[in-house]
Amino acid sequence: MHIEIDDLSRPQVHALLREHLAHMHALSPAEQVFALDLNQLRAPNITFWTLWENDELLGCVALKALSATHGEVKSMRTADPHRGRGAGRALLVQVVETAMQRGYQKLSLETGTHPEFMPAQQLYLSMGFKASGPFADYEANAHSLFMELALVNRVL
Repeated sequence: MHIEIDDLSRPQVHALLREHLAHMHALSPAEQVFALDLNQLRAPNITFWTLWENDELLGCVALKALSATHGEVKSMRTADPHRGRGAGRALLVQVVETAMQRGYQKLSLETGTHPEFMPAQQLYLSMGFKASGPFADYEANAHSLFMELALVNRVL
């Protein structure tokens, strides 16, 4: 498996992002879906990675710079056939390491509260994320769980 910064040009990536958005809309009301589409992921303050095994796409993740010291985990997705193989953890480690290299003090994320989000929540908890309140432009709602990870003095 190898992780690379991705330019969002490959059809496999487009398909995984379509799957991700469709799944988010199936689990939460449209106004509570905060997943980014292909064009939003091309913003200059976002770094997007993909995880590959040979020519097969296993997953993706993005890191959005909210400020010079605060980042947000976005578009975390493992392709359905590859769940449970460590792809999500590998991608999340990449984000945490990059955030630390950039001097971020904190990483935040928004995930869903539907039971299907439980594996993602467990992954985040296992990496040290803790429940928090809304951040950036988010507002509290019944469909979102907000989490954060303090990066100051953190060692991977």
